[in-house]
Amino acid sequence: MRAVLIVNPQATATSPGGRDVLAHALASEVKLDVVETDYRGHALAVARSAARDGIELVVAHGGDGTVNEVVNGLLADNHGVPGGAHRVPSLGVVPGGSANVFARALGLPRDPVEATYQLLQAIEHGRSREVGLGLADGRWFTFNAGLGWDADVVAGVEKRRGKRASPALYTRMALTSYFRPPNGRPPLTVRVPGEEPAAVRTAFVSNTDPWTYLGNRPVHLNTECSFDSGLGLFALRSMAVPTVLNQARQALRTRSRHRGKRLLRHDDLAIVRIDADEPVNFQVDGDLMGQRSSVEFLSVPGVLTVMV
Repeated sequence: MRAVLIVNPQATATSPGGRDVLAHALASEVKLDVVETDYRGHALAVARSAARDGIELVVAHGGDGTVNEVVNGLLADNHGVPGGAHRVPSLGVVPGGSANVFARALGLPRDPVEATYQLLQAIEHGRSREVGLGLADGRWFTFNAGLGWDADVVAGVEKRRGKRASPALYTRMALTSYFRPPNGRPPLTVRVPGEEPAAVRTAFVSNTDPWTYLGNRPVHLNTECSFDSGLGLFALRSMAVPTVLNQARQALRTRSRHRGKRLLRHDDLAIVRIDADEPVNFQVDGDLMGQRSSVEFLSVPGVLTVMV
């Protein structure tokens, strides 16, 4: 088996020593090339080339941003069609970031050494699973995407690159973006099949549960969402303090269904469209994609094979 290991040396939990141990372990099982990323988009370019060259396995060692780039590179030529004209390499993930939401949602160990051992076992025994992904404005996402408040938080964190992306930083940016939203709070209109358009103030789209992690604590929005179902939608009609605090408590405390008069929630959606009166920040998998006034989110089942 031919494989490529893509390492983000800037990720929180990666190190030269860890990279060497991982590369040595993988090289005992596969014919391996190792690439360290130098710039944003580098992992995407390497993964796209690997897919076009017929590589069978691409391993991402980094955070969620690295995984997202690798996934978008692997699927660059398939345009949302499972089993399309181009064979897609399998994906392996060795967590190396601060949150590692995709890996943790798959049940992979957070520790890179333990994750490496599990990956080697998966390769040896041919153990894998198919996962569905979301597709938004031409960009694949593995665990979440959104317009409004969450994307404002991501924008705030990205402005502070160089600082460790800790739970404290995200919490601080969440408070700052709530009380001083960088683009104001223009209304959003949500459209889902079979329902009347709904006006909301912020919208979160999930591809799995948890929506994210705050340190060790999972944040649950659409608890019935999984890699085997459609997309989850969690949107707030009001950003009033009581509404936000109520939903935040539920998100951190329970895996049960959220409730609230100001909450719009759907599970297992094949498609959802969100329009904004003015351009607002747009994020996928914790990476800022810029500003959009309209985004269509699609669920694409079984499009990626992951070694687990």
